Amino acid sequence: MVSVQAARQAWRRLEPVHGMIYFVPEASERFAALGLTARMSGYFASRAAPFGRASAELVIATFYNFAPALVRQVIPAAWEITTPEEVLAARLEAADAALRRAKLHEHPDLTETATLARHAAEAACDHLHGRPLFAAHAALPWPDDPLLVLWHAQTLLREFRGDGHVGLLLSEGITPPEALVLHAATGEVPVRFLKASRSWPERDWLTAEDRLRSRGLLGEGLTLTAEGTALRERIESHTDLLALPAYEALGEGGCDRLAKLAREFGRGVVDAGLLRLPSA
Repeated sequence: MVSVQAARQAWRRLEPVHGMIYFVPEASERFAALGLTARMSGYFASRAAPFGRASAELVIATFYNFAPALVRQVIPAAWEITTPEEVLAARLEAADAALRRAKLHEHPDLTETATLARHAAEAACDHLHGRPLFAAHAALPWPDDPLLVLWHAQTLLREFRGDGHVGLLLSEGITPPEALVLHAATGEVPVRFLKASRSWPERDWLTAEDRLRSRGLLGEGLTLTAEGTALRERIESHTDLLALPAYEALGEGGCDRLAKLAREFGRGVVDAGLLRLPSA
């Protein structure tokens, strides 16, 4: 039996290896070469590409917290410019180039880390039900290079966890704007970034604040009440539990080993500046 804490550490420490793809210039340059120059088009097209020619409605449903109007600005128009196959190839090339810029391909523990992460990701593939975005990514072929195996494995683990998280938000009656407000209230991510990147109209943001206050979850200003903090903790805890089947395949020792190795890879991404927010 694997502890939730060990599984969460393994995911969180390795997450920068996947998450950097949304910020690095290697990705935006390759998407621009395909003609995807509109704001956010590369992000929506690349993450949705495993679905094929995904509709705006499918992206809105599975990505969850982005304003529908923002999604419709670029989807399905992206598929009139390029194809999902070309976008996926560009994304993989960008991941390879960025991670090599961070010199992760030179790490002596790369093969072991990639093998452990892949084992967890493949175990997650036995639990497709109710996880549409993960399932679409799980159908993609595995790369051969250990560096890209590591990136793809963490991509799967991220989407596996994310689909479970969305299900919990729905079960708690938390709308997309409310989820953003709750996240902003933790202070973990700047409010300005959440508003700009998700593009909900200000009236929707304010309505979300009012609804959360009426439920006793948000206090004055942008602060969580005790009830709001408890809700956030409950959702995160249950998200951890839903993600556990992937890591149980490693056993406690394997999960601890992955968490230990993942720390250096995550730090390598951060130290190389691959997670810097784009300038306005």
